[in-house]
Amino acid sequence: MNKFKHFVGIDVSKEFFDAVVILDGARDKSVHNQFLNNCNGIKALCKWLKEHGSNSENTLICLEHTGMYGKLIIKYLSSSNFSLWVEMSLKIIRSIGLQRGKNDKIDAERIAYYAMKNSNEAIIYSVPRKEIDSIKNLLSLREKLVTTKASLLSNIKELKLFDKEVARLSEKLQKSTIKGIDSDLKKIEKQLNDIVNNDENLSHIFKLATSVTGIGKVTALFLICFTNEFTMYQSPRQLACYAGVAPFEHTSGKSIRSKPKVHFMANKKLKKQFHLCAMSAIMSDPELKHYYKRKVEEGKNKMLVINNVRNKLIHRICACIKNDKLYERRAVA
Repeated sequence: MNKFKHFVGIDVSKEFFDAVVILDGARDKSVHNQFLNNCNGIKALCKWLKEHGSNSENTLICLEHTGMYGKLIIKYLSSSNFSLWVEMSLKIIRSIGLQRGKNDKIDAERIAYYAMKNSNEAIIYSVPRKEIDSIKNLLSLREKLVTTKASLLSNIKELKLFDKEVARLSEKLQKSTIKGIDSDLKKIEKQLNDIVNNDENLSHIFKLATSVTGIGKVTALFLICFTNEFTMYQSPRQLACYAGVAPFEHTSGKSIRSKPKVHFMANKKLKKQFHLCAMSAIMSDPELKHYYKRKVEEGKNKMLVINNVRNKLIHRICACIKNDKLYERRAVA
């Protein structure tokens, strides 16, 4: 039996958010209001919900992933013990079917209807610890700095092919910038190490993940963040699907016979990291090196074999976390 009586949909923007409550599970009994996206606005939302008999025990609140714009709402409502469902916008849109017209009120109402219709499948959001948020922000900053540095170095390299004098001048002017980026990257790495080393659970999970040959520090940290310390996925298959490693069949009748492919909605960052890890593992792990060589010699597509290696790495990591054991290499016959 569904424990929820009221269903709230929230459409979040930078300055405001719209909220619609479907009362008593009846779509024709809905009320709407708009609030400022700040602490006062969220307090006003809670007061407004209380006026309509909606509280943390009988209400399911649903909103879309909106990055930083929804962060304050999620933090406040979670601390108030509301059941919070943070869902992908594309999943909500596709589940509703063909729709005409769009504004913030309509979007909030559609989210509330989605929550009511699928409440038995609701995944209650678990707020990551502040250490996870810190790691995520530092990784994001690191990624931007690495991209900026690569762009500057690439520009110098290209200039050398056409105008060496201008290239030397450009290299001289950018030298201090690149040096500053390198310095900042070292500071970020130190902060990441400090966060992990000073937290017993993070340190333990990190040690287990990086014990798998090919898995580096950055990949392990990304995994910890995206899986909320390996609590969001119940099986390696689910994690592989999320990371864009698990292929899916695409056939229909006799006319459509596509090869199995990974889904486009995968986490692109994790997919990229696992590709790099797979390439490293093929070079440094005798078992995976032998596997890769054998499959290629059998005529298998190289990218297919690399994807299989990614999948093997994910299964190894999940096994280490589940069994609470460091990875042990097996001897190759």
